Amino acid sequence: MARPKRSEAAGAAPARREKRAERFVVAILSRNRKLYSTRRLAEASRALGHRPRVLDTLRCNMVLSRERPQIFYRGAEVTGVGVVIPRIGASITGYGLSVVNQFDMMGVPVLNNSVPIARSRDKLRALQLLSRFGIDIPRTVMCRYRDEVAQAVEQVGGVPCIIKLIQGTQGVGVMIANTEAEVAGLLDTLWTLGQEILLQELVAESRGKDVRALVVGDRVVAAMRRTARAGEFRSNIHRGGVAEAVELGREFAEAAVKAARVIGLEVAGVDMLEARTGPKIMEVNSSPGFEGIEQATGLDVATPYVQHAIDYAHARHSGYAEGRLA
Repeated sequence: MARPKRSEAAGAAPARREKRAERFVVAILSRNRKLYSTRRLAEASRALGHRPRVLDTLRCNMVLSRERPQIFYRGAEVTGVGVVIPRIGASITGYGLSVVNQFDMMGVPVLNNSVPIARSRDKLRALQLLSRFGIDIPRTVMCRYRDEVAQAVEQVGGVPCIIKLIQGTQGVGVMIANTEAEVAGLLDTLWTLGQEILLQELVAESRGKDVRALVVGDRVVAAMRRTARAGEFRSNIHRGGVAEAVELGREFAEAAVKAARVIGLEVAGVDMLEARTGPKIMEVNSSPGFEGIEQATGLDVATPYVQHAIDYAHARHSGYAEGRLA
C-alpha cells in the first residue's frame, strides 16, 4: 500500500517541524509489532529521527522495591526510554494499565496515562463525564432488574434501541433490540452471564453510519465517515463497514477535541453520530487503530501522533527540571 501523504488541508497535521537534536527512544507498547498501527508508529518515529522500540506489554515484568521501580523485558532492564506510547488492547486492560503506571512511576512520560485509558474503557464512566461537561451523547440508561426494563426503554425513546456491554471494542457487545421483549430477553441473558449493560437510544437519522475523528493534542488530524454493510447496523470497519474521508465542520471538530480533553486523553479516536441536533458522542477510544482512517483519507496520521508524543515528553521533562511536576 502506498504510504499516506501529508496534507495542509483543514484538520490535517501541519508540515513537519524542524527536528530537535535530541534523539528519543520511543517505546510502543503493543502485543504485535506487525499490526498496521504499530508498524506505522515505528516508521514515523524513525522518519522523525528517533528510535522506536516495540515492547510486548505482557512481556514487561514489573519490579517494585524500596529502592526504585523497574521494568524488565525478556530478562533485561528497560532503561533510556524517552516516551511511551501505549497501544493497550481491551483484552489486557488490567495488566496494561499496571505497566503504564510502572513507566509513570519511573518518571517516563506516557502519552495517554492509565487513568484516562481506564475511563475510556468503562463506557458508563466515560458517558457520565461527557454529559457532566455538557457534551451531547445518546440518551443512555443503566438498570439492573427486569421490572425496570419497560421504564428504561421508555427513557431512551422506545424501541428499537441499542444494548451495549459496559466494556467492549470494535463493535463487540453492541446489539439492537426491536421490541421490548427482545430487550428483556437480551438483558436477562447478559445479566445471567454477569455482564453490566447500557440501554441507549437509537438515533434514527444516523442508523448504520457514524464518524470517527482522530484527535491529536488540540486538533483533529483526520476524520472518516463509516457506513455499515447491508444487513448490519454497526459501522465498525472490523464488522465490514465502509469508510470515506470527511471534512468535519467546526461544531463536530470542537466536540471531538473537547470529548478527548474531558476523558483526559492526548490522542483519541472519537466516535460520534450525525444527529439533527448536531454531533452526539458515542465513545472515546484511547488506542485508536488508524489503518482505516489512513486508507480512507490518504493522510499520514502516524507522524503527528509520534510528534505529539515527542513534544509531550519535552514538556514533561522541562516540567521536572523546573520543579513544576511531582
